[in-house]
Order: sequence, then C-alpha cells, then structure tokens
Amino acid sequence: MDTSSTARVDKLDREVIVTGLVVVSGLIMVVLDTTIVNVALETVARQLDAPLSTAQWVVTGYLLAVGLVVPLTGWAMDRFGTKPVWIVSVVLFAAGSALCAAAWSMQSLIAFRIIQGLGGGMLLPGGQTIITRAAGPQRLGRAMAILGVPMLLGPVFGPVLGGLLVEYTSWHWIFLVNVPVAAVAIGLAVWKLPSGAAAADSGRIDARGLILLSGSLVVLLYGLSQASSQGGFGSWSVLAWLVAGVAGLALYTWHSLRRGPSSLIDVRLFTNRYFASGSVMIFLVAIALFGSLLLLPLYYQVVRGQGALQAGLLLAPQGLGAVVAIPLAGRLTDRVGAGYVVPVGVLLALLGTAPLTHVGPATSYAWLGGALFVRGMGLGAVMMPTFAAAYARLDQRAVSRAAPTLTAIQQIGASLGSALLVTALTQRLTHLLTGRGIPATGTGANQIVSLPPRARATVGPILAEAFGFAFWVAFAMTAALIIPALLLPRHPTRAPTPDTAAHRT
Repeated sequence: MDTSSTARVDKLDREVIVTGLVVVSGLIMVVLDTTIVNVALETVARQLDAPLSTAQWVVTGYLLAVGLVVPLTGWAMDRFGTKPVWIVSVVLFAAGSALCAAAWSMQSLIAFRIIQGLGGGMLLPGGQTIITRAAGPQRLGRAMAILGVPMLLGPVFGPVLGGLLVEYTSWHWIFLVNVPVAAVAIGLAVWKLPSGAAAADSGRIDARGLILLSGSLVVLLYGLSQASSQGGFGSWSVLAWLVAGVAGLALYTWHSLRRGPSSLIDVRLFTNRYFASGSVMIFLVAIALFGSLLLLPLYYQVVRGQGALQAGLLLAPQGLGAVVAIPLAGRLTDRVGAGYVVPVGVLLALLGTAPLTHVGPATSYAWLGGALFVRGMGLGAVMMPTFAAAYARLDQRAVSRAAPTLTAIQQIGASLGSALLVTALTQRLTHLLTGRGIPATGTGANQIVSLPPRARATVGPILAEAFGFAFWVAFAMTAALIIPALLLPRHPTRAPTPDTAAHRT
C-alpha cells in the first residue's frame, strides 16, 4: 500500500467530513423534531381544543408515514441518485413543518405531520447511504461516529429545546424552527454533497413488494403504538395488528426470495453474517435505548415534579457521555473491529443503568447525573460501531438497500422498546396501587401523566418503585446485547472481496 492509500485509511479526509456534516445538518432537525413534539403535545392539544387521545395521532401519524416511505428509499436512491433524493426529502420535511406551523385544527395538523413524516422517513437511510459510500469500509467507524451526534444527542437535548419553545414562544415554533435549518441543509447539499449518480440497472419498482413491506411496517408500528397507549399487549385490538404486521413481513420475505435481486429489499442480505448480527444488534439497541429514553424524562417530571425544560437539562449528562465516547469508539472500531468495542460499550451501559433500578422520590441528582454520563458513554460506544459493522462487508451497490432495512429494524425496535417499558411501568404501578387499596385510572403512559400533582406527591414512593422495576426491565434488555455483540467482527474493517461480499444488487 502506498503512502497516499495509507493516509486515506488512517484518517477521514476533508471531503468525507464535509459530506458527514452536510448529512448531519439535515438529520439533526428530524431527530430533534420527534422529542420536541412529544414535549409540546399536551400544550398543542389544549390550544387546539382537542382531547389528548386525538393529539396522540400527531405522533402516530408521523410514525406511520415513516414506516410507509422507508422501504421506498433504497429504490429511489438507485433510480434517481442519492443527492436528488436527499434534497427532495429535506424539502418535503421542511414543507411539512411549515404547514404544521400554519395548522388551524388538530385534524389539519395530523395531516401535515404525515407529509412531514414522508420526508423525515427517507433522511436517515439516505444519510447512512451517502456517508457509507463516501467513507468506504476502512473508515466506517469514524464516519458513522459523525452520524451518531444527532442520533444520540437529539433525544437528550430535544426536550430542552422543546421546553424552551413551549415556555417562551407559541407552539407554532416547534415546527417553524425546522424551516431555517432545512434551508441551510438544502443549500449545503446543493453545494457540497457528492453527485451520487443513479444506478444503471435500478429497474422498475417492485410494486407488490412495496405494498407488502410498507403495509406490513405501518400495521406493525400502529400495533406497537397501540400497545404503548393501552399499556399492554393482551388486548385483541393490539394483538390483531401485531399478528397482521408479522404475517405481512413473512409474506414479503417469501416474495423477496422468489423475486431475488429485483425485489425492493433483498432479504438475502441477511446471509451476510456481519450484516445479520449487526441487524440483530441494532434491533436490541433500539429496544434498550429508545425505551429508556421514554422512561427518564417521565421519572423526572412525574416523580420529581420537574418541568419539561428542567427534565431535559437533567438528561444532559447522558448526551455528554455520548459525546466523549462516540469519536473514540469510531477510531477504535476502524482499528480493531466492532467486536472489541461494542461489548465494552454494553458493559458501560449496564453500569450506568444499574443505579436507575434503585431510583426513589429523593435520589441525588448528582448520583443520577453520574450514572447517566456512564450510560451515555456506553450507548455511544454501542450504536454507531454496530452500524459500521453491519455495513462493513457489504458491496457498495448493496448499501442503498441495506440502509432502509436497518432503519426499519431500528424503528420497530424503538417502538417495541417503548411499548415494553410502558407496559412494565404501568402494570407494575397498577399492581402496587391496587395492593394498597388505591384505585388506578387511565391506561398506558396516560395513566402516569394524568395523575394530578397532589396525587403524585402522595404516591411518590409507589411511583418511584414502579419506575425502578421498569428500569430493571431496561437493564435486562441491555444485558441481552452481549450475545450478538460477541458475534461482531474482531478485526479492522476492509473492503469486501468477491468471495465474502454481500449479495450484490
């Protein structure tokens, strides 16, 4: 290997860094938007004179739109090129944001959120495809570390921004804030993104596969959102959706095996051992990470009586821990392989989660902050190295189809994690309340949020005990990451050879 080639492997060049930053400029608004809207939902419902049950469709409608469009992203990038698809996605998200800010009723807001979701759903797989192709397999760890910034910090700092906007401006600004960010992202993309030419053999769209896969994802995600809102999986109104979604995915798998490389997403990608183990890991990481991110602000707001802004600030140590770990984990992944980095990250995440299982109504904020910092380091050392490992041995032409696959897996895992932890929390709370002769009201997360402040003060220790139990479930979910983490590659990433490359689309 000559000197120039060695330098290219050893560090990210300016072009890759600039490409990554352009992608981040688009992704940051999408990741922040989700948490900002969650914080402001109750205020929006009150000002638009709508019940909270209807307002929940502001979140659900966006989620279903993401599920609808994610499978289409790979084909669209192959057919039209990565740069045009990225720019159109940002434009669509910005247009949806502006329309949301101008909404005159809850129904119009829900409709405009669906438009916003159609753009947002393509940005994450599009961004991963762009950065993966720009960096090459030898530098994926460090390249993915750039994308880790919005993915891990957005859910932490989103509540802070949401709290500020709700407290000092009108609810319209939770959407308007995206428009100038999108304008900057579009300008940078036109100026700096690589052209990303369309593939010569993209072919016609797999319409039957699109109907099967998008439909199945929408049904499955809706079922999981119902499980969260109802606080359990036992109702037929939940199980029917979940069974239908899983059955649809099974049908798509059969369809893809028959159709082969021309299917929308070729399931034979999973014959690549590293992609398969990385996919399982991403699914479990999403369950453990995003489910816990729902519990933490709820604990601070419900048990400790903090507002949205204060709860967001108290979550900041987790983001700082991720900031410390992400660049170091990226460099180590490229040098020694994700198989050495990710297990250490899992152990750190467990070490940071363990203190949360003993939370009480007066647990020291300093103690919780230290635990969250360690937990953030663990999560920063797990998520993006896992993505890098999943892509490392794929042919470059397969990346555009692999990225939507991993995004869909992550989205399902996040929804499942939230549903599981809300179920654990609310069912434990119901058990504790009824055991003390106190009637439980409401279902799902609403059961927690709808408790009046006086009642919260009275049942504070019971609430804290329920949260501790839910964090034990989160601890077990995090511990489950150890097994697939040990299957990740324990060697530096390198370009795939014809014998080891994944299926080529």
